[in-house]
Amino acid sequence: MTSTIHGHGNGHGQGGASMPGRSLVTRLRSLMPLLGEHRRLITVAYLAGVLHQLLLLASSGIGVYVVARAATGASLDQLTGWLVVLGCLILPLVVLSIADSTYAHVAAFRALADTRAKVYAAFDRLSPGYLLERRSGDLGSAAVSDVEQIELFFAHTLSPLAVASTVPVATTVVLGWFHWSLACVLVPVLVLLASVPAWLRRRAELHGHELRDSLGRMSADSTDTFQGLRELVNFGAHAQRLRLLRTQSVRLGKAKSAHGRRAGIEYAATDTIALLGILAVLVLGARLVVAGDLDRSLFPVAVVLASMAMLPVLKVTEVARELSIVAASADRLNTLLDAPAPVSDLVDQAPSGPVEAHVRFDAVTFAYRGNPRPAVREVSFEIRPGETVALVGRSGAGKSTCANLLLRFWDVTAGSVSVGGHDVRDFPQQDLRSLMTLVPQDTFLFNTSLRDNIRLGRADATDGEIEAAARAAQAHEFITTLPDGYDTIAGELGARMSGGQRQRIAIARALLKDAPILVMDEAVSNLDAASEQAVTRAMEEARHGRTTLVIAHRLSTVRTADRIVVMSDGRVAETGTHEELLARNGAYVELLASQLEGFRS
Repeated sequence: MTSTIHGHGNGHGQGGASMPGRSLVTRLRSLMPLLGEHRRLITVAYLAGVLHQLLLLASSGIGVYVVARAATGASLDQLTGWLVVLGCLILPLVVLSIADSTYAHVAAFRALADTRAKVYAAFDRLSPGYLLERRSGDLGSAAVSDVEQIELFFAHTLSPLAVASTVPVATTVVLGWFHWSLACVLVPVLVLLASVPAWLRRRAELHGHELRDSLGRMSADSTDTFQGLRELVNFGAHAQRLRLLRTQSVRLGKAKSAHGRRAGIEYAATDTIALLGILAVLVLGARLVVAGDLDRSLFPVAVVLASMAMLPVLKVTEVARELSIVAASADRLNTLLDAPAPVSDLVDQAPSGPVEAHVRFDAVTFAYRGNPRPAVREVSFEIRPGETVALVGRSGAGKSTCANLLLRFWDVTAGSVSVGGHDVRDFPQQDLRSLMTLVPQDTFLFNTSLRDNIRLGRADATDGEIEAAARAAQAHEFITTLPDGYDTIAGELGARMSGGQRQRIAIARALLKDAPILVMDEAVSNLDAASEQAVTRAMEEARHGRTTLVIAHRLSTVRTADRIVVMSDGRVAETGTHEELLARNGAYVELLASQLEGFRS
């Protein structure tokens, strides 16, 4: 194990902010960039949809005209030409209908796949600071449910909206050619139909936000419940949790009911306007026929065309009833995608040449967002290459904050954290974190094999290297006793493993990564004596030859460190070896005494 690090690589950061309070159109328009390179497919779908509707209008009009002429005594020879035209329209109608639906959905599904990739990239960019402030279930809802919701906009709104803005115009022109008064009757009906969603826009937006928020909360609470089933069983808290889920379910039901009532009002309004419009054209057309101003054969054609002119508008208004939910999903997605990262890369390349694994905190002060009181204040200490420094103190003293600042999960408010004499901000994040390995207090295991969980430390590791890391981490023995050995599935959140087993898997990951700087955050807390001994041996192996920061409170872990930094209320209270600190009879002794008293009680 060497004590130098070779810098390399590049990176970038990005940020932005969402803008609440925008109009529905503006919020939906914000989804357009998500189409990316798939705009051409939507354009093809739009053209196919418009052409399909125009040919459908033509074929319907011709068909009705043929029936009307036949009913008034026209001969077969007089109708043959029109029948041939109808026959020629069949194939284009089929092809254009397939093209409209296919290209719109292909574009939508590809855009959804790209959007999910952007969401996952945002999770990576915002981790962990931004994500720690939000519930995992709610974030999961954004990654799945909200992304799926925008399919309605891409596949079922854009092309129909284009059709609705084209076909009625063409129909109005044709009816105006039949008689100007027919167009005059149809235009206000179409305008009224198109304006129905605007009447209830405010309520629609309110209901859409409430529904998406309720779904997100329900998803988050359900996720918490599934993940905490063992605790619920242990404490007999089923009824308490069930009451919470019922409350959220009632809230969700109310949101859906409110959304449904508003949609029902819109259905009633649009159906009433459409029927009155058709009735108006029917009455006017009949009067025109009686007056001799309209050919009898064109009368049914006019009624059918007027009805068909309303269909695209009705379809868009039907979709528009759900657009408030889509807009709410768009807001949630844009808030996530545009959220400023807690930290961003300030450079493209790491410092050139070897970088010594020497960590230094120099007058570091840091306050979490929204909390005016600093979590750490003017903290200074160093960890020399190959040295192990233990950071100890009461809960809330700032120990884990120091580890997070070293890993650059957040940036310092004042002072600096450096590695090898270089400020951590002088490294791209990927390069900086490739130099370090974190063994956290709560190890996360994916619901896959133990082999793959260890391989997380280095993706290209061989099975032999994985086994060697597991042996060094004191994990090989218990893994081989499992029925499937290294192929044993860890279970969701590692539920099939004990706390000590999960910690040893985490240490195996760290050994496999072989980074020169190791951060161990309460790695042996909450373990029984046997597990603690095994994990402690694994920690000693992991620390060998590495620059190590250990956050711990157990004496067995602390006393083996080369130096101990005692923190109190966000400051460094004292520094020294175990023996030196005992001799001073200061903050360290008080800390040990309080732990011993707590153990006795």
